[in-house]
Amino acid sequence: MANAIPVVQSGRIRVVKQGSGPLVGPVVYWMFRDQRIRDNWALIHAVDQANKANVPVAIAFNLFDQFLGAKARQLGFMLRGLEKLQGNLQSTLQIPFFLFQGEAIDTIPNFLKECGASLLVTDFSPLRDVRSWKEKICERVDESVTVHEVDAHNIVPLWVASAKLEYSARTIRGKINKLLPEYLIELPAIGPPKIKWSSSNPPIDWPKLFADVVRKGAEVPELEWCEPGEDAAFEVLMGSKKGFLTTRLKTYSTDRNNPLKPQALSGLSPYLHFGQISAQRCALEANKVRKNYTQAVDTFLEEMIVRRELSDNFCYYQPQYDSLLGAWEWAHKTLMEHASDKREHIYTREQLEKAQTADPLWNASQLEMVHYGKMHGFMRMYWAKKILEWTNGPEEALAITIYLNDKYHIDGRDPSGYVGCMWSICGVHDQGWRERPVFGKIRYMNYEGCKRKFNVDGYISYVKRLVGESKKRKAEVILDTKAKELRNYHY
Repeated sequence: MANAIPVVQSGRIRVVKQGSGPLVGPVVYWMFRDQRIRDNWALIHAVDQANKANVPVAIAFNLFDQFLGAKARQLGFMLRGLEKLQGNLQSTLQIPFFLFQGEAIDTIPNFLKECGASLLVTDFSPLRDVRSWKEKICERVDESVTVHEVDAHNIVPLWVASAKLEYSARTIRGKINKLLPEYLIELPAIGPPKIKWSSSNPPIDWPKLFADVVRKGAEVPELEWCEPGEDAAFEVLMGSKKGFLTTRLKTYSTDRNNPLKPQALSGLSPYLHFGQISAQRCALEANKVRKNYTQAVDTFLEEMIVRRELSDNFCYYQPQYDSLLGAWEWAHKTLMEHASDKREHIYTREQLEKAQTADPLWNASQLEMVHYGKMHGFMRMYWAKKILEWTNGPEEALAITIYLNDKYHIDGRDPSGYVGCMWSICGVHDQGWRERPVFGKIRYMNYEGCKRKFNVDGYISYVKRLVGESKKRKAEVILDTKAKELRNYHY
């Protein structure tokens, strides 16, 4: 029977709960990490299962109140992307989109019960909180309900790539590359499901949601330079004017580590973080131009596939992925041995947050993150290592680094972010270096080294311009808001 051929490879799907009953009720896809319609294995699987059982399918999304410290910057970007997603869903696939607020461990089981669902499909995240919610949801749903988890984020599914915590890129690279021919394939297109959802879904008051998020998270305002949504993400990848693969790829391998050349970077991380674009689509499109820019494409795919999937591997197999306890034994030992070493400067979290240090380069990187929402990757390493040097010990340094990263980066609260912090401070996925005060055997970076690598003064001037433009725009928004309030008052 042709119907028996799975549309999604079985290795990409895990049965996390086998229900006692047949698939007679609707299929619900609880969307979390992969917020897109195109190139989404979890959605493809949900529609496929619904069509095979002749039942309808719906998407459910649960909006948490400031998930892991997310502010207006992150939640605004996410919600505006979801509003576009809902509109596209209605116009193309006619699949209803339900948005819930509260705790997913309550809202998702309640919704499954109300609609009589037989199958819950979820996408995959390695983060502790999300995994805990899934376990609780499995406990709370009716015994007849089956729950499938689909890795729609990684090209090679995490559990297929490796069954253990990998030491470094060197140890996982071969495993992933061996599996790429099987998993880096073109994704099937999906059309509207055979059976339509019968009941109407309540309208979503998007303007009210935006207003609430902006008010509650006003401390870290939204960004203007980064337009949310799937179409915007594809434009950054393939656009004719400024697309990464179409106009900027050739300088990637040579300029990506120069903080004065941010245009050399792909600019895809916000979209990858919120799942508004598929890593698989990025890799497939990159491979199409590989013969023209072999080195650039190979460097991009190393970052996009091996490094990203290594971060997921770390967060999944190391429960203490954001703690000193998650460091390898050699790193933990050396950090503890040097924890009480004398520091030249000690700064509080507040001083660091306000960029009030004696290092103008570090201050510039902090201000770039606060005002622009994105710090250049090379500077993220320097930034985190100086926090280790300027705080009372490695535990405090790691906690402050993660706090600032998650609060200000548009792509915060991400496995790559946690691993970046752990690499810088705890030597994760790195090796031991020559021993020195404070750092022990953790890799060291300093101002002089940065000066040898790029134009430090040019970077500081570049950030000053960015910050000036940001403050000017913010002042204009405040004036515009006050003017509107006055006009409303007079009318």
